[in-house]
Parts: sequence; structure tokens; C-alpha cells
Amino acid sequence: MVVKRLSRPGDADPSELTDPRHFAYWRRAADVVTAATVVDTPGLRSAGLGAVDEDEEGITITQEWVEDSSNSGLFSARAMGEFAGAHLEAAPWLARNQLRDRLARVERSGGWQTLARTTVADVADHLWSRRVELLAAVDALVQVPQHGDAVPANLLGRSGDDVVAIDWGTLGTGPVGADVGYFALSAREELEPLLDAYLLGMPDGLATRDEVTLGARVTAVYTVLNRAEWALARAARGEGALAGKFRHPAVAPHLRALQRQFPHIEALVEGPT
Repeated sequence: MVVKRLSRPGDADPSELTDPRHFAYWRRAADVVTAATVVDTPGLRSAGLGAVDEDEEGITITQEWVEDSSNSGLFSARAMGEFAGAHLEAAPWLARNQLRDRLARVERSGGWQTLARTTVADVADHLWSRRVELLAAVDALVQVPQHGDAVPANLLGRSGDDVVAIDWGTLGTGPVGADVGYFALSAREELEPLLDAYLLGMPDGLATRDEVTLGARVTAVYTVLNRAEWALARAARGEGALAGKFRHPAVAPHLRALQRQFPHIEALVEGPT
């Protein structure tokens, strides 16, 4: 078994923790268990029923342990495509607008100010100025169920042709392709073969390849730029030139991930799809 403790937000905590639609909503993981929302969904599902105990200070969740089945990225991507066709019962706590909310956080901090001091400054400035346009483009795509934190470490188990996933605290809906775009940032495989597998699992007629590619590409590119900005901004607080910190172990992985996405960054710079 695994036991997770969720602490109830206090008056000094960010208001987004108590917003049921925000990806950071504090009690969503418990609500997913209580409602059994993803116990038998296709493609991705939870480990099964669990226990939820609530008290004045927070919530304790007890669930079945999920063994690591060493799922390949392609297997997980196909499962995410199948999950995109699932039906989730309407609930007020399902997350919406995850990428938009993440970019709003960055905007409140002044945008990608640290990236403006690097060799990707012009590209970052161009994409930052286009964020409203591109967010509107993915908002216009079909909105499908999404795990919301689709990384290999959360897509651990396997049951037949389904992936048994953990950490459903960001479950909600989002643009088709968004989960696989997010997944591509930490997967061994490149985005193109992951898109092929996602489309293989996706129900016929749900969306076109161009639509899935747009949802995945915008999610991947803006997420990787957000992460690079976050890592560089933290490193920039120390002494020394910023360029000398690119190889820091807390920065280098984010910059390598950024480099992997250059073809998709170029595609967004050149056009919307």
C-alpha cells in the first residue's frame, strides 16, 4: 500500500490551491479516489479503489502500491491516445486550462526574463509574444480527458493493454495531444513516434493528426521554455556570469530538454502548426 498526506491550505497560501478548476487544487487527488473517476477508464486507469480519511488539518489517502512495469514510451503514448477518448463524469474539481494557468504564473513573475539573457532570447521573445494566439489555437481544439502530469514516473504499471497510472492530482480536460506533448519532455523517444502511437490508440474521428500535433507541440514547447526559465532564474541568483551556470546539474537537464525541442520550436516560430 501507499499512503499520501494532503495538507489543507492556510490563509497565507496561494488562492489557486482552493480553486477547483486550477491544476494546483489541493484536494483533487482525494476527490478522484472518492468518485472512482478513473478506476476503469480505457488506456489509462488508476490502481483501483482506495481509502480517503479527512480531518481538520488535511486528508490521508491510502491506495494499492503500483509496481514498475517498465512501460515503453510508445506503449504509454498509445494508452494516452485511448484515454483521450474516455468519458469522465462531470465534476467541479476537474482541472481546466493547465497550460494557460502555468503561463499566467510566469507572466506574474515578469515573463521569461532570464531566457532573454541567453542565445535563445529572440526565439523566446517571439513565442512569448505569440502565447495568446497559440493558447487560443489549442483552446479551439477538441478538449479531451488528460492525466495532466503525464511523465514516465507516473505511468508505472500495466494491466493488459492499459497503463496503471499514479498521481492523479492534475486530472482534468485539455487540448487533444497535450498529454503526449508533456510526456515527450521526459521520455526517451522523440515526439514524432510518440504522436504515431498516440494516434494509434485514439478513437477514429476524434481529431486529425495536425490537430494532435498542434496540441502536443504547443504544450511541449511552452512547458520546456517555462522549465528552462525557472531553472536559470534560480541559478542566476548566485555569483558569476549566467553562461557559466549552464552546466550546473540543476540547469543542464532543462537546457538539454530545450535543445531536443528545437525542431518544434522552429515549427511554431514559422507558423501555427
